[in-house]
Amino acid sequence: MSVKQVAEYEASDGAKGNTIMGMPVIVVTMRGAKSGKIRKTPLMRVEHDGSYALVASVGGAPNNPDWYHNIVAHPDVMLQDGPVRKPYHARLVTGAEREQWWQWAVEAFPTYDSYQKKVTREIPVFVLDPA
Repeated sequence: MSVKQVAEYEASDGAKGNTIMGMPVIVVTMRGAKSGKIRKTPLMRVEHDGSYALVASVGGAPNNPDWYHNIVAHPDVMLQDGPVRKPYHARLVTGAEREQWWQWAVEAFPTYDSYQKKVTREIPVFVLDPA
């Protein structure tokens, strides 16, 4: 599903394939942690003051998503929000900064709250700042 969605999103400059569960998405292009190959993933749009959050929830699964490891290994990514594509640098946030971004993430996609309640791990949050 995500390969088709990403292709549709990119071909239409974000006019199509731009939601998951009725909520807006962005497309993040990254390098594979082990393969080094280009990977593209649609993720929920959580934006604040020109920076974005990537929430590694996997729907409340017990383990981090594959893309989490890609970002840790290669934090420089390309983000597409609608027609705008820009480079960003990702950093894992903790403490008070994570809590603030978590609040913004839940405002953007309230289901994140139920995902966190399903797991014992703290769901990781990356912040992407313009490169």
